[in-house]
Amino acid sequence: MSRIGKLPISLPTGVQVDVNNENQVTVKGPKGTLVTPVDQDIKVSTVDGQLVVERPTEQKRHKAMHGLYRSLINNAIQGVSNGFEEKLELVGVGYKATVAGNTLELALGYSHNIFLALPKEVTATAVTEKGKNPIVTLNSIDKQLLGQVAAKIRSLRKVEPYKGKGVRFVGEQIRRKAGKTASK
Repeated sequence: MSRIGKLPISLPTGVQVDVNNENQVTVKGPKGTLVTPVDQDIKVSTVDGQLVVERPTEQKRHKAMHGLYRSLINNAIQGVSNGFEEKLELVGVGYKATVAGNTLELALGYSHNIFLALPKEVTATAVTEKGKNPIVTLNSIDKQLLGQVAAKIRSLRKVEPYKGKGVRFVGEQIRRKAGKTASK
Protein backbone atom coordinates (compact mmCIF):
# COMPACT_ATOMS: atom_id res chain seq x y z
CA MET A 1 0.00 0.00 0.00
CA SER A 2 1.26 3.44 -0.88
CA ARG A 3 2.25 5.30 2.28
CA ILE A 4 1.22 8.63 0.82
CA GLY A 5 -1.81 7.38 -1.13
CA LYS A 6 -3.52 5.72 1.82
CA LEU A 7 -3.48 8.88 3.97
CA PRO A 8 -6.85 10.68 3.99
CA ILE A 9 -6.86 14.38 3.15
CA SER A 10 -8.53 16.54 5.78
CA LEU A 11 -10.54 19.43 4.38
CA PRO A 12 -9.95 22.84 5.99
CA THR A 13 -12.96 25.04 6.75
CA GLY A 14 -14.16 27.02 3.74
CA VAL A 15 -12.86 24.51 1.19
CA GLN A 16 -15.32 22.62 -1.03
CA VAL A 17 -14.35 19.61 -3.15
CA ASP A 18 -16.44 18.33 -6.05
CA VAL A 19 -15.67 15.17 -8.05
CA ASN A 20 -17.51 14.93 -11.38
CA ASN A 21 -18.05 12.00 -13.76
CA GLU A 22 -15.03 12.84 -15.94
CA ASN A 23 -12.83 12.32 -12.85
CA GLN A 24 -12.00 15.96 -12.45
CA VAL A 25 -11.61 17.17 -8.89
CA THR A 26 -12.68 20.81 -8.48
CA VAL A 27 -11.42 22.48 -5.32
CA LYS A 28 -12.94 25.83 -4.27
CA GLY A 29 -11.56 27.87 -1.41
CA PRO A 30 -11.08 31.40 -0.14
CA LYS A 31 -8.13 32.09 -2.50
CA GLY A 32 -9.63 30.66 -5.70
CA THR A 33 -10.59 27.55 -7.64
CA LEU A 34 -8.38 24.76 -9.01
CA VAL A 35 -9.32 21.82 -11.23
CA THR A 36 -7.20 18.65 -11.03
CA PRO A 37 -7.73 15.87 -13.59
CA VAL A 38 -7.51 12.35 -12.14
CA ASP A 39 -6.99 9.06 -14.01
CA GLN A 40 -10.23 7.15 -14.59
CA ASP A 41 -9.00 4.11 -12.62
CA ILE A 42 -8.36 6.10 -9.43
CA LYS A 43 -11.44 6.60 -7.24
CA VAL A 44 -11.82 9.79 -5.17
CA SER A 45 -14.53 9.95 -2.50
CA THR A 46 -15.48 11.98 0.56
CA VAL A 47 -15.81 10.12 3.87
CA ASP A 48 -16.56 11.91 7.18
CA GLY A 49 -15.30 15.29 5.96
CA GLN A 50 -12.09 13.77 4.59
CA LEU A 51 -11.07 13.00 1.04
CA VAL A 52 -9.98 9.41 0.32
CA VAL A 53 -8.08 8.31 -2.80
CA GLU A 54 -8.34 4.60 -3.65
CA ARG A 55 -6.85 2.37 -6.36
CA PRO A 56 -8.64 -0.63 -7.87
CA THR A 57 -5.80 -3.17 -8.04
CA GLU A 58 -2.20 -3.77 -6.97
CA GLN A 59 -0.86 -3.30 -10.52
CA LYS A 60 2.37 -1.33 -10.78
CA ARG A 61 0.62 1.35 -12.83
CA HIS A 62 -2.11 1.82 -10.23
CA LYS A 63 0.42 1.89 -7.39
CA ALA A 64 2.38 4.60 -9.20
CA MET A 65 -0.68 6.79 -9.70
CA HIS A 66 -2.15 6.32 -6.21
CA GLY A 67 0.28 8.54 -4.31
CA LEU A 68 0.68 10.94 -7.23
CA TYR A 69 -2.98 11.91 -7.46
CA ARG A 70 -3.34 12.09 -3.68
CA SER A 71 -0.43 14.57 -3.60
CA LEU A 72 -1.83 16.62 -6.50
CA ILE A 73 -5.24 16.90 -4.83
CA ASN A 74 -3.62 17.76 -1.48
CA ASN A 75 -1.54 20.50 -3.17
CA ALA A 76 -4.72 21.93 -4.71
CA ILE A 77 -6.44 21.98 -1.31
CA GLN A 78 -3.42 23.63 0.35
CA GLY A 79 -3.22 26.16 -2.50
CA VAL A 80 -6.81 27.38 -2.34
CA SER A 81 -6.69 27.63 1.46
CA ASN A 82 -3.16 28.97 2.18
CA GLY A 83 -1.43 29.53 -1.16
CA PHE A 84 2.23 28.92 -1.97
CA GLU A 85 5.23 31.22 -1.95
CA GLU A 86 8.67 31.00 -3.55
CA LYS A 87 11.52 33.45 -2.92
CA LEU A 88 14.40 34.00 -5.33
CA GLU A 89 17.57 35.92 -4.50
CA LEU A 90 19.59 37.78 -7.14
CA VAL A 91 23.30 37.62 -6.23
CA GLY A 92 25.65 39.79 -8.28
CA VAL A 93 26.83 43.34 -8.78
CA GLY A 94 24.15 45.41 -10.53
CA TYR A 95 21.51 42.67 -10.49
CA LYS A 96 18.05 44.25 -10.15
CA ALA A 97 14.41 43.25 -10.32
CA THR A 98 11.29 45.35 -10.76
CA VAL A 99 7.66 44.38 -11.17
CA ALA A 100 5.26 46.39 -13.34
CA GLY A 101 1.79 44.87 -13.46
CA ASN A 102 2.21 41.28 -14.61
CA THR A 103 5.69 41.78 -16.08
CA LEU A 104 8.94 41.06 -14.25
CA GLU A 105 11.96 43.07 -15.42
CA LEU A 106 15.35 41.59 -14.52
CA ALA A 107 18.82 43.09 -14.94
CA LEU A 108 21.13 40.08 -14.66
CA GLY A 109 24.42 41.31 -16.07
CA TYR A 110 23.56 40.87 -19.73
CA SER A 111 23.74 43.72 -22.26
CA HIS A 112 19.96 44.09 -22.06
CA ASN A 113 17.23 43.74 -19.45
CA ILE A 114 15.03 40.65 -19.48
CA PHE A 115 11.25 41.16 -19.50
CA LEU A 116 9.31 38.10 -18.34
CA ALA A 117 5.51 38.00 -18.68
CA LEU A 118 4.09 36.14 -15.68
CA PRO A 119 0.94 34.00 -15.88
CA LYS A 120 -2.14 35.68 -14.43
CA GLU A 121 -2.25 33.09 -11.59
CA VAL A 122 1.21 34.15 -10.34
CA THR A 123 1.84 37.44 -8.55
CA ALA A 124 5.31 38.81 -7.98
CA THR A 125 6.90 41.42 -5.72
CA ALA A 126 10.48 42.63 -5.80
CA VAL A 127 12.24 44.00 -2.73
CA THR A 128 15.62 45.72 -2.85
CA GLU A 129 17.19 46.83 0.43
CA LYS A 130 20.40 48.81 0.60
CA GLY A 131 23.38 46.54 1.18
CA LYS A 132 21.39 43.34 0.51
CA ASN A 133 20.64 41.26 -2.55
CA PRO A 134 17.32 41.87 -4.35
CA ILE A 135 14.64 39.32 -3.52
CA VAL A 136 11.79 38.36 -5.86
CA THR A 137 8.77 36.79 -4.12
CA LEU A 138 6.33 34.75 -6.20
CA ASN A 139 2.86 33.81 -4.89
CA SER A 140 0.25 31.50 -6.40
CA ILE A 141 -2.40 28.95 -5.52
CA ASP A 142 -1.05 26.49 -8.12
CA LYS A 143 2.11 24.83 -6.76
CA GLN A 144 3.08 23.25 -10.07
CA LEU A 145 2.81 26.50 -12.04
CA LEU A 146 4.66 28.41 -9.33
CA GLY A 147 7.57 25.97 -9.40
CA GLN A 148 7.71 26.13 -13.19
CA VAL A 149 7.85 29.95 -13.21
CA ALA A 150 10.50 29.98 -10.46
CA ALA A 151 12.61 27.45 -12.38
CA LYS A 152 12.31 29.58 -15.54
CA ILE A 153 13.53 32.69 -13.70
CA ARG A 154 16.40 30.72 -12.15
CA SER A 155 17.42 29.35 -15.56
CA LEU A 156 17.94 32.90 -16.90
CA ARG A 157 21.19 33.14 -14.89
CA LYS A 158 22.17 29.95 -13.10
CA VAL A 159 24.45 30.23 -10.09
CA GLU A 160 28.09 29.79 -11.03
CA PRO A 161 30.25 27.82 -8.56
CA TYR A 162 33.26 30.16 -8.29
CA LYS A 163 31.83 33.45 -7.04
CA GLY A 164 28.26 32.28 -6.37
CA LYS A 165 26.69 34.86 -8.68
CA GLY A 166 23.30 34.22 -10.25
CA VAL A 167 19.65 33.62 -9.35
CA ARG A 168 19.10 31.22 -6.46
CA PHE A 169 16.32 30.18 -4.13
CA VAL A 170 16.50 31.79 -0.68
CA GLY A 171 18.26 29.36 1.64
CA GLU A 172 19.69 27.24 -1.21
CA GLN A 173 23.16 25.82 -0.55
CA ILE A 174 25.60 26.33 -3.41
CA ARG A 175 28.62 24.07 -3.87
CA ARG A 176 31.56 26.41 -4.27
CA LYS A 177 34.77 25.53 -6.13
CA ALA A 178 38.25 26.80 -5.45
CA GLY A 179 39.75 28.95 -8.19
CA LYS A 180 42.97 28.33 -10.12
CA THR A 181 45.15 29.96 -7.44
CA ALA A 182 44.05 27.40 -4.84
CA SER A 183 45.43 24.50 -6.88
CA LYS A 184 49.11 25.54 -6.57
